[in-house]
Amino acid sequence: LRERLGTAAASLGLRIHKVQIEGRTKTPQIMLDAALGIRPGEPILAYSLSEARTRLESIKWVEHATVERRLPGTIIVRLVERRPFAVWQIDGQFRLVDRDGKVVADSDVATFAGQLPLVVGAGAPAAAADLMEFLSPYPQLASRMVAAVRVGERRWNLRMNNGADVMLPEGAEAPALAKLAEQIGRAS
Repeated sequence: LRERLGTAAASLGLRIHKVQIEGRTKTPQIMLDAALGIRPGEPILAYSLSEARTRLESIKWVEHATVERRLPGTIIVRLVERRPFAVWQIDGQFRLVDRDGKVVADSDVATFAGQLPLVVGAGAPAAAADLMEFLSPYPQLASRMVAAVRVGERRWNLRMNNGADVMLPEGAEAPALAKLAEQIGRAS
């Protein structure tokens, strides 16, 4: 039915002539084009907006997508991209992860080195946001941290820029960080 309606509408000039993309900064254009699968000139009413949205949201960079028709011949795509939150190292590989721990990308990671915290080990992406919240009141600690290493998927070791490892106790990260910040403050 959609195809017949699309073909009938196309005979009236309702064909895809333009694709307007909003919100794209990091999503690779080639992946975006492949997910959309638009052939210029195809009937606009035969194009499945929901299928396009599903394909777009399967791209790692894309958190959410909206796809609309604007008659007579424009498809409008609005993207909300994932924001890299940390660099995750696992098995010698580096990946960008968002605040929810979802992998955003496994290429171009070097672009973000030094800008984002480095978290290491199994389970690190899912727990990184909580750790960064615990660290946020103590910028003097965060600035000295080289990496946060997840141990046994239950607690953290902080590797500091002087080579020291701070072994945070499971479930008592906040008080341990407060005490460490106090001691560093006294030593400075």
